[in-house]
Amino acid sequence: MYNDKGYEKATFAGGCFWCMVKPFDEMEGIISVISGYTGGHVENPSYEDVKTGESGHYEAVQITFDPELFSYQKLLDLYWPQIDPTDAHGQFHDRGPQYRTAIFYHNQSQKNAAEQSKQQISDSGRFQQPIVTKILPAATFYPAEAYHQQFYKKQAKAYEEDRAKSGRDDFIHTYWKA
Repeated sequence: MYNDKGYEKATFAGGCFWCMVKPFDEMEGIISVISGYTGGHVENPSYEDVKTGESGHYEAVQITFDPELFSYQKLLDLYWPQIDPTDAHGQFHDRGPQYRTAIFYHNQSQKNAAEQSKQQISDSGRFQQPIVTKILPAATFYPAEAYHQQFYKKQAKAYEEDRAKSGRDDFIHTYWKA
């Protein structure tokens, strides 16, 4: 998906969207990172709709980026180490279908790059279990409520506490930084 400035969109689900904003947010070439919901069957879902796990939506982030400054491949390279790609039932302490992982591609080039990166993760031997992160066509993206946007900045203490107890950082250190 392109706009008149040549910017593209990337959409990633990686569990709680609060934890998926910060890794991308302040990189050169990233124009915006929006928390929201995608992939479900309810129109204009609210957080209350999504958190039940019944709307079919994933919590996700939609990233607008300048591919001249930050490539889609670099986004993928940053995405994978934020997640446990072997967990089909959520991420870390966040359980349920709304916390599954997925890459939502916006064009054939993104699909090809996502599939190739998934295969590389699978072939790496890093994980004993299969890689279950789905690669799906982009669907309507609904921005989350304002209080969810930039949560790591607006509610820094609550964000840090939630992230610490989630187990995400321990997993990242064990599987991605080791």
